[in-house]
Amino acid sequence: MPRKPAAINNDPEKETNKPSPSNDTNKDEISNLNRMLAAVLNYLSDDEVEEIDFDYIVDKTEGLRDWWDRYRESNRKNIEEEIRKSLGELSLEELEKIREQIKEKQD
Repeated sequence: MPRKPAAINNDPEKETNKPSPSNDTNKDEISNLNRMLAAVLNYLSDDEVEEIDFDYIVDKTEGLRDWWDRYRESNRKNIEEEIRKSLGELSLEELEKIREQIKEKQD
């Protein structure tokens, strides 16, 4: 039995070729990241720079400090999980040192 032909929608008002706001946001974010990466690579490839200063790069590249802070916060859960997994491998002495550091931080 032959199939029915698929309905063809020729209504131009219903076409979805318009970029979504999310897509525009992603393009802006990519463009911003490309700009920051280029600034960092320019600094790193400068033959006159003898010692790389991380804080200088982060502070002098517009938007990089904010991006770095957001990245570090989003990576926090991964760091916490790594620490949890490694606790079983530590000696009692190492665990006690960590406990002391935590107590000092809380006081």
